[in-house]
Amino acid sequence: MRKNIEENYKNEQTTDEAATRVLLVGVDDGSDDDFENSMEELGSLAQACNMEPAGMITQKMERGHAQGHGSSQEQGHLQQEQNTKKGHKSLYVGTGKLQEIKEAVQFMEADLVIFDDALTPSQLRNLQAELDKPIMDRTTLILNIFESRARTREAKMQVESAKLKYMLPRLVGMHEALTRQGGTSGSMSSRGAGEKKLELDRRRIEHRITELNRDLQEIAKERQVQRKQRQKARIPLVALVGYTNAGKSTVMNAMIDAYMENGEKKVVEKDMLFATLDTTVRRICTGNNRDFLLSDTVGFIHKLPHGLVKAFRSTLEEVENADLLLHIVDYSDPHFREQMDTTKQLLAELETGNIPMITVFNKADKCGEEYPKKAGGQRVFISAKDQESVRFLADLILESIYKDYMVAEFLIPYERGDVVSYFMEHSHMISSEFEEQGTRIQVRCHPADRDKYAAYSC
Repeated sequence: MRKNIEENYKNEQTTDEAATRVLLVGVDDGSDDDFENSMEELGSLAQACNMEPAGMITQKMERGHAQGHGSSQEQGHLQQEQNTKKGHKSLYVGTGKLQEIKEAVQFMEADLVIFDDALTPSQLRNLQAELDKPIMDRTTLILNIFESRARTREAKMQVESAKLKYMLPRLVGMHEALTRQGGTSGSMSSRGAGEKKLELDRRRIEHRITELNRDLQEIAKERQVQRKQRQKARIPLVALVGYTNAGKSTVMNAMIDAYMENGEKKVVEKDMLFATLDTTVRRICTGNNRDFLLSDTVGFIHKLPHGLVKAFRSTLEEVENADLLLHIVDYSDPHFREQMDTTKQLLAELETGNIPMITVFNKADKCGEEYPKKAGGQRVFISAKDQESVRFLADLILESIYKDYMVAEFLIPYERGDVVSYFMEHSHMISSEFEEQGTRIQVRCHPADRDKYAAYSC
């Protein structure tokens, strides 16, 4: 093992010395069907946080608890609990493997050790003492990425709230250099400096969490008002969902290029994990009064911290209230099936099962797949870089969100010109004629509009 570590270290000498070198550690207890992919993804997350993976150490360890059953939401919570409990109860890894990690840290000159699962407070404290190096778990790494990428006030508050909630039970052991109990009384004055510091930190964090929750509730109310206004205007909402870096932002920008003149409304588009966090909504004008709102949401990832899902709940309500979901899949990724399963599991937790969904296999051009084309059911192969693909996808979207619209004919008196104007603005005008009794129009409209103006129906 020592020889392999030395060889890996020599191979890494050509890399940038100024980068933060990290050692990746993971435990395979059989609960993760694709453990190797999870570790590769951990390396990508580290790179997304401007770190340099210097090496990887893994250990096989049987689970000490049974597999759970129940609803998808319960399974999600149970899986997260399993990830937290994974590995040795007090050290995450076995004592022999811990010595191997110590040697790897020394030979690779690692500045930081990152573990692939959420560590318990005791594991965090014990590993810190044993390794004498800064350590981080997967949850903290994802939270740091979110913190660095958040741009809007709402996203920044959501990430801060999730980070503080995760930090709160892990404060124990952060002030080891200070004294603890200073007396037998329960008053603050008789406590050691360490205990005072711990108590003050907890109070500050709890107070800040309360402030953030209050501010986020106000923003959620504003978002709800905006959502009601959109629903009143009967403009369908289409939400882009999928694994991070699957191409959601690329699809949105392609739609903007194809149907909007204002290119300034494009979203950030980069080939990296979690390039965009802020939910953006754009109105796509396809003509004939058949517009729709396209919403780009935060991407999903394997072992996405449950605290982040809760923190971004108000943002993800755009998904819950959508008329159609576009599940964007990176078809060129060898692990796209596992990524689809992760996305579906998180969507089930958001209770989106009754919302129609089109599965969009993106990047088909990289796989030699014919595109654009339908692949049976609500599945389609496209390349977001191809304009024909974009218009093909737009037609499928319109076909789905406007399928309930019907052709109706009305004879509207001339004194009710406002009704004619309404149909011109909210429906697809097929024909219009001026007759003696009024304006005869034939439109494709929403059933509610047909019922609303049934008095003028022919």
